[in-house]
Amino acid sequence: MTRDEELKERWELLVNKLSDQFSEGEDLDLDGIIYLVGVQELGQLHRSFKKDEKLNLMHIAICRLLEPYGFYEFDFFDDDGWPHYKVKEQLPSLKAGEQSILMKEAIVGYFLEREYIS
Repeated sequence: MTRDEELKERWELLVNKLSDQFSEGEDLDLDGIIYLVGVQELGQLHRSFKKDEKLNLMHIAICRLLEPYGFYEFDFFDDDGWPHYKVKEQLPSLKAGEQSILMKEAIVGYFLEREYIS
């Protein structure tokens, strides 16, 4: 199986599993999964978030997901428990499709590391 086929298969498995657990009948999209990663990383699972907090959660997720690629590095937790990251390397200019593939790879890696999928 090629790397692309393996990514596609794992991505579909992950979307199905997360959608079954967190969605009400509809498949989660990329942004929805990024949001879930942000909530997981913040660790405040049982609360509601305001619109600006939701954007911050997605930022946290992107930083955490791209940390293994060397783009971000965890810096500190603030007084409210929110993680902060610093930029280590600027992201390269990617086309939309390339961005999507990078994020899907990073998300699949994140959930493999946590043994949520195999």
